[in-house]
Formats: sequence, structure tokens, C-alpha cells
Amino acid sequence: MTGGGPVGIVLVSHSASVAESVAELARGLAAGGPVAPLAAAGGTADGGLGTSAELVLAAAAAVDRGAGVVLLADLGSSVLTVKALLAEDELPEGSLLADAPFVEGAVAALITASTGAPASAVASAATEAYTYRKA
Repeated sequence: MTGGGPVGIVLVSHSASVAESVAELARGLAAGGPVAPLAAAGGTADGGLGTSAELVLAAAAAVDRGAGVVLLADLGSSVLTVKALLAEDELPEGSLLADAPFVEGAVAALITASTGAPASAVASAATEAYTYRKA
């Protein structure tokens, strides 16, 4: 899908502080030019640990610029929540769940989205982060 703006990124975590911290790291590493919209959807609506479909939907709506939204999820139920929202067609058109490591994938996705790449390329860049060797 193509639209008027960059692809948006949503980080879905069981923890609000984890989602916000990874978002802050990704923004810092992608700085130096215009940065694609990025939102954190962590924890439950009452601030506890868990995943909130409502927070995910609100975050996706906040970053949607018409070019699609790529979502990265950390663990089990956050992945299931995103998959359910996709299956129920509740997320913005062109939304994709990236099968990617949470931290490295978030950075790769944001940098790629900030170049104006389409959602499929953003998701692919996040997935490719699995190949980053550390030793």
C-alpha cells in the first residue's frame, strides 16, 4: 500500500516501560533527519503487565499516515493480540506484523520507514535483524 506519508511503527510489549524505552532507543539511533512515526503500546490500560488491544489500536491509529503500519511484538500474548486484530481487520489498512527481534527489529524498522520505504520493506528490514551476529 502506498499513501501520503511514511509507514508507521508500533511497538507492542507486555510492559509500558519496555515499549517506551525501545522506542526512545530507536528514535535516538534513527535521528539525523525526519523520523517516521513510532508509538509504544505497552502494558495494560491500568498500567499493569500484559497486552491491551485498545492501546495497540490507539497506537496504530496515531502513527497511521496512509502508507501502512508495521507492528513489532515482544512475547506470546502480545503477538496473539496483534494477530487477532489483523484477523479481525481492526488495524489500519496495510498493517503488518513483523516477525522480528524486538529491539534490533525496532531500530531497523524505524530507520527503514524513515527513508520512505513501503511497509513490506520495513517489515523485511525488521525481520532481517535476526541475522545480526554478535559474536
